[in-house]
This record gives sequence, C-alpha cells and structure tokens, in this order.
Amino acid sequence: MIEELDPDFDADRGEKGRHRRGYVRKRQRERKRGSGGGRGKTVLALLLTLTLLGGLGGGAYYGFERIQSLLGTPDYDGSGTEAVTVEIPEGAPIAAIAVTLHEAGVVKSSKAFVNAAEDNSQSKNIQPGQYELRKQMSGEYAVAAMLDPKNRVVNGITVPEGRTAKSIYKLLAEETEIPVAEFEAAAKDPLALGVPEWWFKRTDDRKVEPSIEGFLFPDTYELPPDPTAESILALMVERFLTVAEGMEFVDRVQNERQIAPYEALIVASLAQAEAGTPGDLGKVARVAYNRVYGDFNCNCLEMDVTVNYYLELTGQETKTSAEMTQDELLDTESPYSRKLEGLIPTPINNPGQLAMEGAMDPPPGKWLFFVAINKEGESAFAETYEEQLRNEAKAREAGVI
Repeated sequence: MIEELDPDFDADRGEKGRHRRGYVRKRQRERKRGSGGGRGKTVLALLLTLTLLGGLGGGAYYGFERIQSLLGTPDYDGSGTEAVTVEIPEGAPIAAIAVTLHEAGVVKSSKAFVNAAEDNSQSKNIQPGQYELRKQMSGEYAVAAMLDPKNRVVNGITVPEGRTAKSIYKLLAEETEIPVAEFEAAAKDPLALGVPEWWFKRTDDRKVEPSIEGFLFPDTYELPPDPTAESILALMVERFLTVAEGMEFVDRVQNERQIAPYEALIVASLAQAEAGTPGDLGKVARVAYNRVYGDFNCNCLEMDVTVNYYLELTGQETKTSAEMTQDELLDTESPYSRKLEGLIPTPINNPGQLAMEGAMDPPPGKWLFFVAINKEGESAFAETYEEQLRNEAKAREAGVI
C-alpha cells in the first residue's frame, strides 16, 4: 500500500529549521506592519536608486522585476497553461515535491507551493506517483490539483467482482507479464500471503483446506515497482482484510448469523455469482442460508454456479444451466455438487463489498427459490415451489429462460 506523506514535511530540517521558519514568519509580519522599517526602507532605497538611474535610460529597469521578486514569494496566477506530466517519488516530502514542480515549470517558485501546502491541511494526503498538471499554476491551484484524484495517473490493474482465482491469475498475467504459473505457485500458501489461519474454520466441523479463493479482493490496485506474484496477491489479501475489518464482518457474522466468517464468505461468493443486480445480493444470500441451515428438502444449495466452479477448477469449459448434463448436475462425487449437504468447501469466486454486506446482513425472508425474470437481471423470490413455477413462467414470457 502507498503510505501517506508525513504531515511534518519539514521535520528533516530539525528543530533548527522550525526556529528558522518561525523567525522568517515573524520578520514577514513585521514587514507587513512596517515595524523596524525593513520593507519600507528597502522599497524607499529601491525607488531612490531607480530615480537616480532614471537618467541613464530605460535599461536601468532591467533588474526591477528581479528585485521586486525579492520582496515577496514569486507565484503565478490562475490554473495554468499547457499540460505537463510530473512524477513524484515515493517518500518525497512537500519541500522536495515543490522543487520537482518548480523544475517542471508548474509553479513559479518552490516556496509558492510550500506556502500553499502549509495553508491546506489536506496537503499531507498528496501521494507519490504521476500527475497530469499544467505549467504556470499558482501554488494554491497546484496543491488543489494534486489532491484531485482525476489528475493522478494510476498505473494499476482493476480486478472485477466475482472473478475466480484462476480467472484473476490470467488477468494479472496479461497486465504484468508475470506467468500464470507464478501466481498459482504463490497462491498455494494463503497463510504466507497474509490470510490469518483462523479464517479457515467452520461451525459445521468440516475440515478446511486453506484456499486463496474469496480473499483476492476486487478493486483497482496501483502496483509497486517490480511487482512479483507474491507481492500482488498479498496486496489483494491485505485489501480484503482491511475492508472486512472496516465492515466489522467477522464480529457481526459470528454474533448475528451464529456462523463462522468463512461460511459467510462462501455465501457472499454464491450471492455474487447468482444475483443479477446489487439489490438482490442480500436476498440470494438469504436463500442460501435458508437452504443450508433451514428447512429445505435436502439442506443443500442446489445452485448451478457451484457446478460451473468445479468445471473451471478441473480445467473444463463452463456452461450455462441449459447446457449442463444430468450427470454434471447430479454428480454426487464432486465436492461442489448441487446435492452436497451443507455448504460447499470454499468460496467459488472473490466477492465484492456489497456481496459481503449481503451475506453479513441479509434481509429477513423465508425464500427458498429465485429466478431472473427480466433482461435487467432482477430476480423474483419464492417461498414455495408452486410460486417458483409461476415466476419461471414470467421469466419465459420475458424471454429470459
């Protein structure tokens, strides 16, 4: 993860630097008030000098602008002119950023940027990386531009929600040119990638073989320099843990659902695969809970997505429900069988935050069935099979099934 810049960006100057800045600010205040005659005397001396030199011709003004710049902080006005790309290195303090911007022609002086950063409490959030800025920006505009995410060039990879680990490896390999085999090798040890061992426990006493599936959080990632398969997957795991902690996923699932977090993660992956709209994620999760922990006829999932996951896992082509054979649908030897009593062994993809929220806090309902009823992906939910048949008829009328 990219660390935020230290807000005490001048700390490396030490106590002496702080005293110096305090002294400079004091002198500036005194000059504004005219105390001590500092600025007043300087301006008077300058005017007298120019008056005396006036007879020598207009050339005597050659140094006027330079002398004037000494009386204040050189700064541009406005939001700038032509576009320019600037790269800020990792760990650069504000003073170093200011120098980089000045050298690139973005600001008129490094001090203009430093002053503007000191006046903006959010400047500590400026991150390293590439920025699309403009030349001849005022210090204030430059700070604001660097705080606007749209001006930051993100060299990253976006991993969509609901991708399986195998699919993610292919995506990462295409983007980074790191072989798929290296991602597969790194994924064999989820604990080494940062997944805590306690995640692999269930309340149904089934033995869990640690798998990375479910822990590769879908998001946009800015990769570190010279990334490895291990560093990329570890970054995704770290993001998952951060999101789960922010949601209080573990505590709420244990206290409110009375199941292990791993079981809820499995349900989140099922909802991610089955729900056609974000609004249905929680309802699909509720169906899964009702089937496995409720009064469903076999206490099994009976979801075709688990069959497809097993096909992909074993190197076979995935299929639509209509294309699946009876042998595939009713295969009781598969650990991801539709007829397997209880929950399947692992998540079947890597769900996003909304799917995790749906599994953590599903809406109340006694639904046992659902079917997509329009081309927008919305589903109708039913408590009885008779009601489900009526919903399926609606889906056929809409041309969905």
